[in-house]
Amino acid sequence: MTSSTATAFWITAAGQGELQQETLTPPGPDEVRIVTLYSGISRGTETLVFNGRVPASEHQRMKAPFQAGEFPWPVKYGYTSVGRVIEGPDTLRDRDVFCLYPHQDGYVVPAAAVTPLPEGLPAERAILASNMETAINGVWDAGPQAGERIAVIGAGVVGTLMARLCQQIPGARVTLVDIDPQRAVLAEQLDLAFAVPDELAPDQDLLIHASGSDEGLTTALRAAGMEARLIEMSWYGQKPVTLPLGEAFHSRRLTLRASQVGTIPPAQAARWDFRRRLTLALTLLRDDPALETLIDGESPFTRLPDTMRQLAAAPGALCHRIRY
Repeated sequence: MTSSTATAFWITAAGQGELQQETLTPPGPDEVRIVTLYSGISRGTETLVFNGRVPASEHQRMKAPFQAGEFPWPVKYGYTSVGRVIEGPDTLRDRDVFCLYPHQDGYVVPAAAVTPLPEGLPAERAILASNMETAINGVWDAGPQAGERIAVIGAGVVGTLMARLCQQIPGARVTLVDIDPQRAVLAEQLDLAFAVPDELAPDQDLLIHASGSDEGLTTALRAAGMEARLIEMSWYGQKPVTLPLGEAFHSRRLTLRASQVGTIPPAQAARWDFRRRLTLALTLLRDDPALETLIDGESPFTRLPDTMRQLAAAPGALCHRIRY
């Protein structure tokens, strides 16, 4: 990157992307210039965007803070960037920060758009911040209680983070559920109980679904106890979903509720804003080094077009880190 240009990743067609040069304007008095260290790929959402599967009804709501272009393409999309401030206010210069920016090797943004990493949090781990924010919001929506039986279906990054957070509720019995028995290794590394769907005990009090599949949500419905709560974390894009609501859904008086990170839940909204939530996410990542296990690979930014094609064809993987 030179003093006036940067390289950015653009999605140019369904399943296709390329690196393009962009011009950077010098930062103003209330702006910072960032050199990117790492970015993270939000596997579920970014795969849908990469494949052009964002429904037309969601084109406006799905916009990322610094997105360029429009859905379906060409579009510059992403929201997990960690970099170092090389120009800006003295309080931020030379600090590592998190920003909701697409995949680009350098950029200029308002100083208010970056959040400094807490002391002790490696930049490599900070790319999980967006996923952790989603997990925090999901836990707020779920409202886990002391002593509850809690099942989290889908051992991807968000599901595993939520299981890890729920595990800290006094007396809670948390089970991480996935169709891949190899996810038991991940669960063991994080001191979580594990089950494949057929082994999940019935009469769960709280079920969190994060697998992105009809089958996963069906597993949650069938394991739910009387008056149980089900929190849906998955976003399906244009994919239709079929559920067995004709079985015990009504007789058990189940509650199925969506959680989405773009809005802070009403119970927290009077006191929390997005900056406070992000600061909490970064602090939780600093305090839990074991979460490094959720990053299952790293690739150089120069290979990102090929990397995105490979990741889009590999469902079920964890967080992939891009190195700049």
